[in-house]
Amino acid sequence: MNFRNISSWCIRNPVFPIVLFVGLTLAGLIAFYRMQVNNAPDIDFPAAIVSISQPGAAPKELETQVTQRVETAIRGVNGVDEINSSVSEGNSFTFVNFTVGTPTDRAVNDVRNAVAQIRGNLPEGILEPQITRVDAEGEPISVVGAQTSDMTLEQLSWYVDNTVAKRLLGVPGVAAVSRNGGVDRTIRVILDPASLQAQGITAAQVNQQLRQSNLNAAGGRAEIAGSEQSVRVVGNAQDAYQLSQTQIALPGGRFVRLADLGEVRDSSSEQRSIAKMNGQQVVTFQIQRAKGSSEVSVYDDAWKEIKKLEKENPKVHFSEIFNTVDYTKGQYRSAMEGLIEGAVLAVFVVLLFLRDIRATAISALAIPMSAIPAFWFMSLLGITLNFMSTMAMGLVAGVLVDDAIVEIENIVRHMRMGKSAYQASLDAADEIGLAVLATTMAIVAVFFPVALMPGIAGQYFKAFGFTVVMSVLMSLLVARMITPLIAAYFLRSRGVQPHAAWRWMDVYLKVLNWSLDTSKADARLARLPHPARRFGYYALGALLLLVVGFAFVMGTGGAMAGLGKLGWNGAITFVLALAVGSGLAYGAAKLVGFLVQMIGGGFAEWHEIVGRARHPAVQRDSVRHSVDVLLPPAQQRLFARQHHPGSGQHAQGNRGGGRPRRDTSGPQS
Repeated sequence: MNFRNISSWCIRNPVFPIVLFVGLTLAGLIAFYRMQVNNAPDIDFPAAIVSISQPGAAPKELETQVTQRVETAIRGVNGVDEINSSVSEGNSFTFVNFTVGTPTDRAVNDVRNAVAQIRGNLPEGILEPQITRVDAEGEPISVVGAQTSDMTLEQLSWYVDNTVAKRLLGVPGVAAVSRNGGVDRTIRVILDPASLQAQGITAAQVNQQLRQSNLNAAGGRAEIAGSEQSVRVVGNAQDAYQLSQTQIALPGGRFVRLADLGEVRDSSSEQRSIAKMNGQQVVTFQIQRAKGSSEVSVYDDAWKEIKKLEKENPKVHFSEIFNTVDYTKGQYRSAMEGLIEGAVLAVFVVLLFLRDIRATAISALAIPMSAIPAFWFMSLLGITLNFMSTMAMGLVAGVLVDDAIVEIENIVRHMRMGKSAYQASLDAADEIGLAVLATTMAIVAVFFPVALMPGIAGQYFKAFGFTVVMSVLMSLLVARMITPLIAAYFLRSRGVQPHAAWRWMDVYLKVLNWSLDTSKADARLARLPHPARRFGYYALGALLLLVVGFAFVMGTGGAMAGLGKLGWNGAITFVLALAVGSGLAYGAAKLVGFLVQMIGGGFAEWHEIVGRARHPAVQRDSVRHSVDVLLPPAQQRLFARQHHPGSGQHAQGNRGGGRPRRDTSGPQS
């Protein structure tokens, strides 16, 4: 058995192909319901961001002390293509772009190591450098606003940070929950300058002692009651009052409470951002999905959790401000509707031409039996249901039925020759197998390189190319294995019948025969001179034509450059430049023709014949010359009167105003 007669084998052994496609269809259905629905494919963007903050630092200081040193360290990392930095008050951002094909994970780790090596050379007042990987799909899928009338802004912000964010981060697929607006809870220590001066201590010394004492740390191990136990140093204050009772060491060995040096208040930080909805200040938060998860599933599960939070705390009301999932759902819904509409229209067209319900039903089965198993192969390749893959499915909706139409039409043609459905399927399927394979492989040859396209664009087109390739390959298997099998046992033969014998087909055949009739064209071509078919002459002619084209390009370009300096209108400059280039090309063509005639030889004669063949007047002279050489004198005179009615005997016979007389002195052609 080979691929050419696989249809005959499937007809004689129907169990294997039926079981195979039932299994593939079930696998496709399961994969379809499990596939992720996203707006776009997951893209691995080869870039990283280095963010360093130093509160209160001027941009000039950050540029010289931080940004330039970071750029110098990163420049030596393997795979770096471009470095862009921006500096603002207190912040330095460095965007590192890697060459396409560089492993992003390894490159980000190399950047992190390079920054860690120069950490000691950076100013002491900076915060810890943050090196993050650029996520092209890191935009939030939903922005939610929280508002209440029973909480202060500080309490609502703390509720969002401590309760809402923790609950949402427990939802599968949620990567981050970031708050906008509101304030952060802060323990504020407001020192009294007079008390500090009276006690002989500075604010910096108080700050240093608080940093050293107000923390929890590991204390090592200790042997207690014959067993070794871990020891922890617990120094972190539980609230503002406990922090105010912290003992501060003074010069001379004295101690004083922190409350005696100032005021300790449980408050909030300064508000740096604000969010309003309907004119009322609210606290908003953004929900970001994890890479590799479904936007629709994460969005629905997150809102289920938010509804639970509303039931648990009715005082806080959550309202959605913005989301990207509605667009994704609408896009997915329209793509599926387009796929179904395309399939229905394709089936209708098949019915219009085949005019057989059974044959149309067999052809229609090819669409779901090709598309559904393709989803299983898409899931194996990691392709999600995004705008590229759904667009590919909509594109091939009509292509999936092409192979089946070719198969079923040939089977119907054999049946109308008087064969049974079984015999017609055996004969027709093997007869058309190579053509079906060739058409499918042509589509694969076009779209498979698209799926292997490199770079960022290739990551988008991977889903498109592989979806088309998998779908058409499945349609090939359906057309070769399932369509002839069903036709052999499902179609009914009605004896000898005319094939494609209906009115519109007759009109089409007449138009086709007229368009393929080349007798008049052949007769006219036979009367034209035929130059010698020498490759060298054609190559030399093409080279001279390139000279003319080069003259046109150089003339046009030079004129555009010269006229552009005058500051004229672009359209006027372009038209004048084209005129100059055309004139220069015409002069070059004339010069080439003159030089060819001056040199002479076989190429000059060939060039003259080709030039005559291109002009109608010269063609008539050439035809007349050929007739004068080949025809007898009497026929030459007849030919002259037919092509020059105002000369010779024709003019004499018409002098009396009557009809022109025919010359009957010789045989007429």
